[in-house]
Amino acid sequence: MNADGRARYAGFAFVGPFLLLYLVILIYPLLLGIGLSFDHADLFGARRWAGIDNYVRLLADPVFLRSIVNTIKLALLIVPPLTLIALLLALALNRATRAAAIFRGIFFSSSVLSVTIVTLIWRFILTPDAGLLAYGATALGLAPAPFLSDPSLVIPAVAITTIWWSLGFPTMLFLAGLQQINPDIYEAAALDRAGKWTTFRRITLPSLRRTLLLVVMLQTAAQLQLFGQVQLLTGGGPGGASRTMVLFIYEAAFGRWELGYASAAAELLFVLVLAITLLQYWLVTRREPER
Repeated sequence: MNADGRARYAGFAFVGPFLLLYLVILIYPLLLGIGLSFDHADLFGARRWAGIDNYVRLLADPVFLRSIVNTIKLALLIVPPLTLIALLLALALNRATRAAAIFRGIFFSSSVLSVTIVTLIWRFILTPDAGLLAYGATALGLAPAPFLSDPSLVIPAVAITTIWWSLGFPTMLFLAGLQQINPDIYEAAALDRAGKWTTFRRITLPSLRRTLLLVVMLQTAAQLQLFGQVQLLTGGGPGGASRTMVLFIYEAAFGRWELGYASAAAELLFVLVLAITLLQYWLVTRREPER
């Protein structure tokens, strides 16, 4: 065997274990779920061919359709503010000072907490009869707002909780992107007497284009799969006002034992996440100049 052949097989030897794990952990469950979505199946292993019946039922199920609307509402309430706040924080903390380093650690610290701890903290804040906001409202002579029991307030409450929890990671991504920008460009802009807004609009923002796309795509995919916050804070209530698609899938699979029905909902969620992510990528990259 010549040197090229040995190098090729050596490359396969290094990549092989990863590909095997990828196939077993990701691709095989995906294909298994697709197959299961066309069956009537339960947790005891009974399976019966259903064709597209599960999908037809889902598209006529008002509970599932409402969960889609709730999921999209949460994504719209979380992703744009989260991206903007993370970018502003990164701009403010992009300094080689001890105070900036301390604040970077503080803002990133919420990201390492488990969803259980986060929901306990925010339940203590949002509870209308004994929460911190309730005490503050009472002190001002106002009636406490029922954030977790009012259908019009529960989704914003979950969105605020998620933004607080998720802020650290996109901030670090923006900081990494800012530190990759050549400082000579800023010096040239300063010599040309460019203002802060002009510098941000003409230098910083274009340089962060790919980082911004990465943050938006990652957060969109993550928030479309939001689950723990609504399960622990509201249980999907009141009256299904905060039930997300993943919570619906959980309830169908482990509450009603309809694995085929839950698998069909999971596949529709997969298609939704994939479609929105690809749309975002296309909208951003189609405007990039050709190189």
